[in-house]
Amino acid sequence: MEHFRDIATPTRTAEIVKKYGLSMKKSLGQNFLIEPNILTKIIEASGIDKQTNVIEVGPGIGALTERIARVANHVLAFEIDQRLLPVLADTLSPYNNITVVHEDILKAKLPEDVTTRLDMTKPLSVVANLPYYITTPIIMHFLDSQLPIDTFVMMMQKEVAQRMTAKPASKAYGSLTVAIQYYMHAELAFIVPKTVFSPQPNVDSAILKLTRRDKPLVDVSDETLFFNVVKASFTQRRKTLWNNLTQFFGKGESEKAWLENALSLAKIEPSVRGEALSIADFARLANALHATK
Repeated sequence: MEHFRDIATPTRTAEIVKKYGLSMKKSLGQNFLIEPNILTKIIEASGIDKQTNVIEVGPGIGALTERIARVANHVLAFEIDQRLLPVLADTLSPYNNITVVHEDILKAKLPEDVTTRLDMTKPLSVVANLPYYITTPIIMHFLDSQLPIDTFVMMMQKEVAQRMTAKPASKAYGSLTVAIQYYMHAELAFIVPKTVFSPQPNVDSAILKLTRRDKPLVDVSDETLFFNVVKASFTQRRKTLWNNLTQFFGKGESEKAWLENALSLAKIEPSVRGEALSIADFARLANALHATK
């Protein structure tokens, strides 16, 4: 049967590219995966089954989309590039459980655009080969949307995946690490060499798996304040926590007294750097600031 000829092979990809006269748009971070085994591993890591609805971002010519469609209940794929819509209509024609939406995911009205198209009584996952230059904004857009996404399995630049799975006091650890790990358990599933793409990118990729926690990793009295403290603490990595916090919250006598009091209450030295604090430390500090306002 024709539709079992995987799209993700060098010959089939070349055929499709030639048929439609496609050129890769660097501005959209387009690279085609030409190694079916990688797709098999992505599907395995995702744990999706016939009960799962899946959101995909940037289906390209449909290589990953068809693989998801074979095992999932329904795939909702967001594609920004108009040139790819007729290609997808062709390559994905054997499947009746795929909806392709011509929309920039960052401009999509989440959760409405998803809830009106999918049966929300079923588990929801995101499985995608994300455009590298906007990986973080896409993930944060999904987290902010309050959509009940159980798992994310996403291909991205290796160093971004390392930042999302980093430990305190490491170079990769930062406000992004805290934001992701606050909501999700993050693990680096496997590394993807750059040689399995056409055209070949300059860096290796990684598959990151995020699994939603039953409740956030730490209890905070005021989430906005917590994330402000985190953001402030990493503004200038070389500076001390005290310098960064006063820069953000203010250098007046009352602000300084408030910060000193909270740091003492949270048992955190003002002279440390932000990267030395664990997520629990940030929560303690934010809660102390909240309590002494």
